[in-house]
Amino acid sequence: MIEFEIFGNKDTRSGFGEGLQELGKKNPNVVGLCADLTGSLKMDAFQKENPDRFFQIGIAEANMIGMAAGMTVGGKIPFTGTFANFSTGRVYDQIRQSVAYSNKNVKICASHAGLTLGEDGATHQILEDIGMMKMLPNMAVIVPCDFNQTKQATIAIADHEGPVYLRFGRPVMPIFTKPDAEFVIGKADVLLEGTDVTIIACGHLVWKSIEAAKKLEAQGVSVELINMHTIKPLDTEAILKSVAKTKCVVTAEEHMIAGGLGESVAQVLTRNLLVPQEFVAVDDTFGESGTPMELMTKYGIDTDNVVAAALKVIARKNA
Repeated sequence: MIEFEIFGNKDTRSGFGEGLQELGKKNPNVVGLCADLTGSLKMDAFQKENPDRFFQIGIAEANMIGMAAGMTVGGKIPFTGTFANFSTGRVYDQIRQSVAYSNKNVKICASHAGLTLGEDGATHQILEDIGMMKMLPNMAVIVPCDFNQTKQATIAIADHEGPVYLRFGRPVMPIFTKPDAEFVIGKADVLLEGTDVTIIACGHLVWKSIEAAKKLEAQGVSVELINMHTIKPLDTEAILKSVAKTKCVVTAEEHMIAGGLGESVAQVLTRNLLVPQEFVAVDDTFGESGTPMELMTKYGIDTDNVVAAALKVIARKNA
C-alpha cells in the first residue's frame, strides 16, 4: 500500500526563502536582488540578516538581471527574485544576452508560476517559462516539488557554476520530501517503483501524481513514479531505465504541453525507445482568475487527469 510520510503543509516559495536565508549565513558571496516583491518571494529574512547584500531594485526587472550579471564578474552569486512571468517573459532579452550567452553565474528564482497563482489571472499565470528557459544554452532548469525540496534546491544551486532557472509557487501543498534529503541537480528521484506505467512529474504535479498513484493502486495498477525536479539537464538514464520496464509513460506538469517536461521526455523516447506517452499539461490556452485547485481541475492538470492518462496509455500499450 502506497504511503508517504507528510511533514506538514507549506508553500514552495517559503522553501526558497529559508534556503536563501541559510545561504546568507554560510556563503558571503551570495547576494539577493528583488523587483519590489520581497514579501511575496519570502526574501525578508535574508534582507534583514544581510542588509548590505540585498538590493531592492523596484519594478525594473531588466535592470535587475543586468545588475546580477555584472555582480558575477566580481565573484558574487546573485539570486534574483520576482514572479515567474516577470522573471522570464519580461526580461528574456536580458537573460539571453547578459546571462546565458555569457554563461554568467546568475540564479533566476521565480515564484507564482503556472495556474496556481490563482486569482491574479492569465496575465500573471505564465505557462511557457520552462520552455523559454530550457532552450537557452548554458541554462539549468529546476522545478522542485515541495517546501523541503525547494529549500534544498536553493542551497544546491549556489554551488552550481552557471545560470539557473529555479521555479516554484504560491499554494500551500503537502511536504513529503525528507528535510535531510540530498538534492542533486540532474538526478531524478524515483518515489515509487512499479511495473505497469511510468509517471514522470515535476513541481506541484508530483503530489497530484502521488494521489493518482494511490487511486491507480486501488484499481490494481502498479505505478513507477519519478520526480523529475531537473528539467535541464534531464536525467535520461532514469527515464529509459523506467520505461524499459513499464513500456509506457505519462508526463505531468503545470505548464503548456509545448515546451515543457513532457516534450523533453518525448525527445528522449523518440531517440532511444519508442513507447506510448500521454501528456498531462495545459493545452494551448491562457488561464483565468480562480482558486488554484479550481484552475488545476478546469485546465486538466489535477489528480483525476493523471489517473485517466495512465489508464489511457496502458490501454494503448496493450492494444
